Amino acid sequence: MTRWLGVALLPSAEHTRTAIQLQKDVGGEHRLQPPLSPEGNLPHLTVFQGPFVDALDPVRELVTIGASVSLPSELHLTSTGIVYQPTGWLFMSVERPLLLDKLQEAVLGVLDPYLDRSAFDTAKDTSRFTESERASFTRYGYRYTGDAYAPHITLGRTGEEAALELVRTAPERTSVPVHWTFDRLSFYVMGEHGAHAEKLVERPLDLT
Repeated sequence: MTRWLGVALLPSAEHTRTAIQLQKDVGGEHRLQPPLSPEGNLPHLTVFQGPFVDALDPVRELVTIGASVSLPSELHLTSTGIVYQPTGWLFMSVERPLLLDKLQEAVLGVLDPYLDRSAFDTAKDTSRFTESERASFTRYGYRYTGDAYAPHITLGRTGEEAALELVRTAPERTSVPVHWTFDRLSFYVMGEHGAHAEKLVERPLDLT
């Protein structure tokens, strides 16, 4: 049986609360979906997600990932603002330091053998993907790897016109914190729109 799972960086408790409030402030009456909450869909920065075979052991592989790359106890990232992503997505984008690239490379190296490529959505409309995003999707079943990696916290999704308007007017309704702290790695079950619906296991960034 195919399991749809992901690996993510989780923000600190303070910034988890901040992200939940940011979704509400940015979305306003549109109520971006799915709603973020500390008990349900956690705010997160996806490193990779996709379909996996049953042989994957999240507990074991998260330890392997942590041992594959040297991480600090806290990862401090700078927000680059609220951005629109086709179709209908609102992201809080963050900088992409070399360490994030190394982390994703480590995750892909560990998890690639467990990918269920037969479950890739080959019928998906990728016409609005960039060339790098299409290449990533073809190889890994996920839009944002390698050159196409775009670190972000997903604030949610709404109608196309509404999303464009919300991004344009976001500065009028909220002020996005510049500095964000992430302190854990999580292996999670994907929910609606790839949400962090269920935490399977989490570990501190610095596993030593």
